[in-house]
Amino acid sequence: MTIVLNGNDLSIQDIKALIADDLKVSVCNEAMLRVENSRKIVERIIENEETVYGITTGFGLFSDVLIDKSKYEDLQLNLIRSHACGVGEPFHEHVSLVMMILRLNTMLKGHSGVSRELVDQLVFFINERIIPVIPAQGSLGASGDLAPLSHLALALVGEGEVIFNGERRNSRDVLQSLNRNIHHLKAKEGLALINGTQAMTSQGVISYIEAESLAYDAEWIASLTHQSLNGIVDAYNENVHIVRNSNEQLQVANRMLDWLEGSSLTTKQGEIRVQDAYSLRCIPQIHGASFQVLNYVKEKLENEMNAANDNPLIFDKGDETLVISGGNFHGQPVAFALDFLKIGVSELSNVSERRIERLVNPQLNGDLPAFLSPEPGLQSGAMIMQYAAASLVSENKTLAHPASVDSIPSSANQEDHVSMGTIASRHGYQIVENVRNVLAIECVIALQAVELKGIDKLSPKTKEKYDEYRNIVPSITADRQFHKDIKVVSDYLKMSAYKK
Repeated sequence: MTIVLNGNDLSIQDIKALIADDLKVSVCNEAMLRVENSRKIVERIIENEETVYGITTGFGLFSDVLIDKSKYEDLQLNLIRSHACGVGEPFHEHVSLVMMILRLNTMLKGHSGVSRELVDQLVFFINERIIPVIPAQGSLGASGDLAPLSHLALALVGEGEVIFNGERRNSRDVLQSLNRNIHHLKAKEGLALINGTQAMTSQGVISYIEAESLAYDAEWIASLTHQSLNGIVDAYNENVHIVRNSNEQLQVANRMLDWLEGSSLTTKQGEIRVQDAYSLRCIPQIHGASFQVLNYVKEKLENEMNAANDNPLIFDKGDETLVISGGNFHGQPVAFALDFLKIGVSELSNVSERRIERLVNPQLNGDLPAFLSPEPGLQSGAMIMQYAAASLVSENKTLAHPASVDSIPSSANQEDHVSMGTIASRHGYQIVENVRNVLAIECVIALQAVELKGIDKLSPKTKEKYDEYRNIVPSITADRQFHKDIKVVSDYLKMSAYKK
C-alpha cells in the first residue's frame, strides 16, 4: 500500500499507518504539475533578474543585498550549511521521517518554486527510509524551524548524516551505495526546504499519536483501579454526563461503563460508601477534558500538515503571477496547540498518580495490604513506585509551562518575535513519556490489587487486559527491581500506540 500525497489531505491516521506498516509514498500527477508550474515562475524571475527575497537576494537582515546571478545556487547551499546549527540529541527517527513527509507535502501545494528533482529526492529518502540525523535543539520556531530543517536539507545534498538500516552514516556514502546522486540545490530550493514548521509539527504529530493512545489506555487501567477499590458505577450514568454538554465526557463515561460491565467488584452508591473520591468519580470529567484538548490539537496539526508555510510564496493567478514575502513560517498556531497538548496530557498522569496513592495507602485502599506488600514491614511492595509516579507528575508541572509565552529577537531584530513552538513540541514529548510511565506504574499496581481482590470477579473486558499484561509482568510475590516492570509495561504501551 502506498500513501498518495497531494498537498491537501494528509492525515495523522496516514502518518500512523505509514509508521506502523512501513508504507511508501507517491505523488499524484496533479500535484507534480503544480510543482512544475511554480518552478517555471522561479526560472522566469531568474531570467528577468527580478528582485525577489531569497531567490535573487540574501536572507534575513541581508534581504536588501542583491546576489550576482552566477551565485544563486551557491546562495542556497551556503544557506543550509550556515543554518545547520542544531545541538543536542537527535529527534527520534519517526520524527525525522515525518519531517520529510510534511516538507514534501507542503511543496506539493505548488507555492514553493522547487524542482521536480528535489521532490523526487525527498520521495526517494522517504521510501528507502534514509533518515536524516537532526539535532532536536536550536530552533526558535519562526522563520521556520531553520536549524533542524537545515540538517534535513544537508542529508539530501550529501553533506549530512543519516540513519540507514540501523547504522549512522554519511548521506553521500549511503546514496553512492544505492547508485543515487546527491541533489544539487537550485535557486530558491534551500530556502524552500528550511522555511517551515515541520520540526515542531512532526514532533507534535508523534506526540499526538502516542498521547491519544495513552488517553484510551488510561481508561482500562483506571477500570482496574476502580474495581480494586470497589468503586461506584452510578457516577458514570449517562444522565449525569448528557447534562454537561460535553461529548468527550459522555464518551469516556460510556466507555468506563463498558469496561466495567459484568464486574462483581463494583458497587452502587450507598452499598459501601455514598461517593467515591474525585480520582474515581470524576474520571469522565477529567479524562473527557483531555480528549477535548486532543481533538483541538489534532485539528491544528492536520491544518499545518497541509499548509503552505514557507517564504516567499508563489501564486499563479492565470493573468498574473504573485511572489509574496509573508510569514506563514511563524509557528504560533502550532506552538499554542502543542502547549495545550502538554496541559491536557499532564492531567492524565496527575489523576493517575492520585489513584495510585489510593491503591497503596492503607488508610484509603479498603482491605488491601499497605503498599500491596506481600509481607508488610519486611517487604516494601509498591511503596516507591508511588514515589516515582509523584516525581514524574511534579516534573510534568514544570515542563507544562507554556513555551509560546516566550519570545526573543533574532537576526538583528528583523525577526523580532518568535514562537518557541519547537521547544513546546520537545517538552510535550517528554511529558508524553512521563505520563506513559505513570500509567505503567498504575497498571502494575492495579494488576496486583485486582489479583488480591479476586480476578474471577473482574469484568470480562478487564479480565482480558489482566491476562494480556500478566504475560509481560508477573505477580508481586516478593520485592524485586520494579523499574524493570515499569519499563516493560511502558514499552508495551508505546508499541501498542502504533497498532490501534
